[in-house]
Amino acid sequence: MATRPATTEPAPRAVCVSLHDVAPATWPACQQLLRAVEAVAPIPLTLLVVPNYRRRGDGDASFRRALSRRLDRGDELALHGYVHRDEGPPPRGPGDWLRRRWYTAGEGEFAALDRASTHERLEAGRRWFAQNDWPLAGFVAPGWLMNEPTWAWLRASGLRYATTLRALHRLDELRCLPAQSLVYSVRGAWRRGLSRAWNAHLDRHLRAEPLLRLSLHPADAAFPRVVAHWQGLIARALHDREPLTKAGFCVRWSGE
Repeated sequence: MATRPATTEPAPRAVCVSLHDVAPATWPACQQLLRAVEAVAPIPLTLLVVPNYRRRGDGDASFRRALSRRLDRGDELALHGYVHRDEGPPPRGPGDWLRRRWYTAGEGEFAALDRASTHERLEAGRRWFAQNDWPLAGFVAPGWLMNEPTWAWLRASGLRYATTLRALHRLDELRCLPAQSLVYSVRGAWRRGLSRAWNAHLDRHLRAEPLLRLSLHPADAAFPRVVAHWQGLIARALHDREPLTKAGFCVRWSGE
């Protein structure tokens, strides 16, 4: 997507913490992580919700009520794909295979879908938000992988923002802010150790940047050292950054 760097309103100095893969199947682990964040500080979060996670349905009314309560307490709900599974055509070549099968473990839903399927799923996700009376300002693709049909839908969607691994994109103003997300890979002890070291490096490297992004995943809950590591990053960030949801950050960035 062609965007231009931010050149008008300066971006606020903030930290945005998001919780990915929120769905009925992951909700117990998500609740553990929400409590872990609360143990650091009662900050607003962006919850990335999957309407039909791995085609298991949207859960019973209690799950949707729980999300509404999170919204009422100041969190944001954002659309995070529709099924969170790569059901596109087979990868083309080694690079595509690495990106779609190894890097994202087959979860890059919008990496290779055709236009009709892409728009059908995105519209279904938007309808689901509307049916639950939830405001929808943002979209984050599973694995941050998006094809051109996804960008085309986003440009016409009326949503305020989308995020990729390395940037926040203002859809309403065609602006982007470079902002690398800190994220942990927990599939293997070596990945967890490398993630802690890499995110500590990124935290130091990005301290002068206006926006610090931290992406949590339900799988983090099984690894106390990972949880403790990002708890420390949140605590440090709160010394000199304002905690905001992604939608809240966009509002402040616009000067509204």
